[in-house]
Amino acid sequence: MEDKNIPKHVAIILDGNGRWAKNKGMPRTFGHKRGAENVVDIAIHAKNCGVKYLTLYAFSTENWKRPASEVDYLMKLLISFVEKKLAELMDNDCKLNFLGDLEALPSPTKKACKLALDKTKNNKSLFINIALNYGGRAEIVHAVKSIIDKGYESFEITEDLIKENLYTKNIPDPDLLIRPGGELRISNFLIYQIAYSELYFTDCLWPDFTSDEFDKAIEAYKKRNRRFGDIK
Repeated sequence: MEDKNIPKHVAIILDGNGRWAKNKGMPRTFGHKRGAENVVDIAIHAKNCGVKYLTLYAFSTENWKRPASEVDYLMKLLISFVEKKLAELMDNDCKLNFLGDLEALPSPTKKACKLALDKTKNNKSLFINIALNYGGRAEIVHAVKSIIDKGYESFEITEDLIKENLYTKNIPDPDLLIRPGGELRISNFLIYQIAYSELYFTDCLWPDFTSDEFDKAIEAYKKRNRRFGDIK
């Protein structure tokens, strides 16, 4: 039986990889590698907890401002992630999806994304959405342009129509947004979808974010009183 106290959709901002590496006297890329290795462990734990959708903020539209060498490493890291983790995702019936403008990615990275989409398309136990070249404002602009291109008149525009043209059109809004890393902001992540999400912040850096840390966030969520504007 489904536990109604467990969030159906959890979103996580994967923050703190670079600082984690710096604390260990290592290059930032070492932190990104360790952070990527943590993704599947947390995803499988989330699935076992009863979470159905997991959305991970991996690379934002603003991250292109980082040094070219770091961006190049991150693009190649995604390819490595698919190569190394795809079998484990298949074994755990996890379906991969990507949110964002994938057309701007290097060709080999797009190829890896397509492979992951094709291989996992029939899996159903956990839906993992990786936000890649994603920005919340850019997503809203994309949705507005899509609505205009489809010929809708202004009086026809509703919240449901906007939702249907977001990258997350077939995904329920997050119940819980988790941000490791100590920062207290949402950094342009799912800004339309998290209107009524519960927010959880922790100083724990993403590479150190274990299943126990995930459980702490779930326990905090269970104590929240979600009113959605009501007074109950």
